[in-house]
Amino acid sequence: MKTTNIAIIGECMVELQKKEGQLQQSFGGDTLNTALYLSRLTQAQGITTSYVTALGNDPFSTEMLAAWQSEGIDTSLTVTVKDKQPGMYYIETDDVGERSFHYWRSDSAAKYLFDQPESQAVIDKLFSFDAVYLSGITLAILTAAGRVRLMAFLKQFKALGGKVLFDNNYRPKLWASQQEALAAYSQVLPLTDIALLTFDDEQALYGDETVEQCITRTSQAGVGEIIIKRGSKDCLVVEGENANYVAPIDVERDRIIDTTAAGDSFSAGFIAKRFAGGSAKEAAFAGHSVAGAVIQYKGAIIPRSATDSISL
Repeated sequence: MKTTNIAIIGECMVELQKKEGQLQQSFGGDTLNTALYLSRLTQAQGITTSYVTALGNDPFSTEMLAAWQSEGIDTSLTVTVKDKQPGMYYIETDDVGERSFHYWRSDSAAKYLFDQPESQAVIDKLFSFDAVYLSGITLAILTAAGRVRLMAFLKQFKALGGKVLFDNNYRPKLWASQQEALAAYSQVLPLTDIALLTFDDEQALYGDETVEQCITRTSQAGVGEIIIKRGSKDCLVVEGENANYVAPIDVERDRIIDTTAAGDSFSAGFIAKRFAGGSAKEAAFAGHSVAGAVIQYKGAIIPRSATDSISL
């Protein structure tokens, strides 16, 4: 069986959340959530998941590495930044499972991922991968110089036949301005093979009133495969001139506990099925299956036993 190597670039943070009145600490972050679920879903299918980020020398960083490795994630491309630590966030969840976040991440180690002496060695190794996945948050948290370096790599990577996957995950507070975000997205989309777009985020960034506006813009940028995520509604799978709606898994309202990482886990399910040979529609259904399981538990990362039963 040929091994498929997928690199996921981004930031993991310390997660704080109240559970049954007690403050509990774990780890999370959009790309790490995707990496973890992708690793769980594909270890038996010849797909290797590598997480590309920067950490510090602190106890949290050490625990993160151990936790990722226990999930089968390759951490050989994780960079250590002296005198920096991971960012931190606190999740508030309302009565219907919707969440809001409070962040402490402005000077996290991950910000300097592509500004280190060993950054070029990481980039050189990434050229041997089959696919690279990143998000709008990945772009937002990097230094300006780091973002330029990442874009240059993606351009070369795509030219050499590598697949680039991009999840829009637009968070206005992470950008100096909307214009800065628009400029970064306009650079990454022409390099993207598969775009996983949350429609709410597209509306926030571009002011879209219809899904058609989103499709037209993204298609014109040159993206061949577009997935538009719409929360609990059907997602839309667009391949060239073909567009299909894929219904989500039906989860009873009283079983929806927490929507944290729903979109991230959808992306993991989609990538798992797509790179295992499934069609884009089949991959979207797999994404819904994983997200449907995740929203029935508290926190970004659900028990492994809950994902073992997911059939893609």
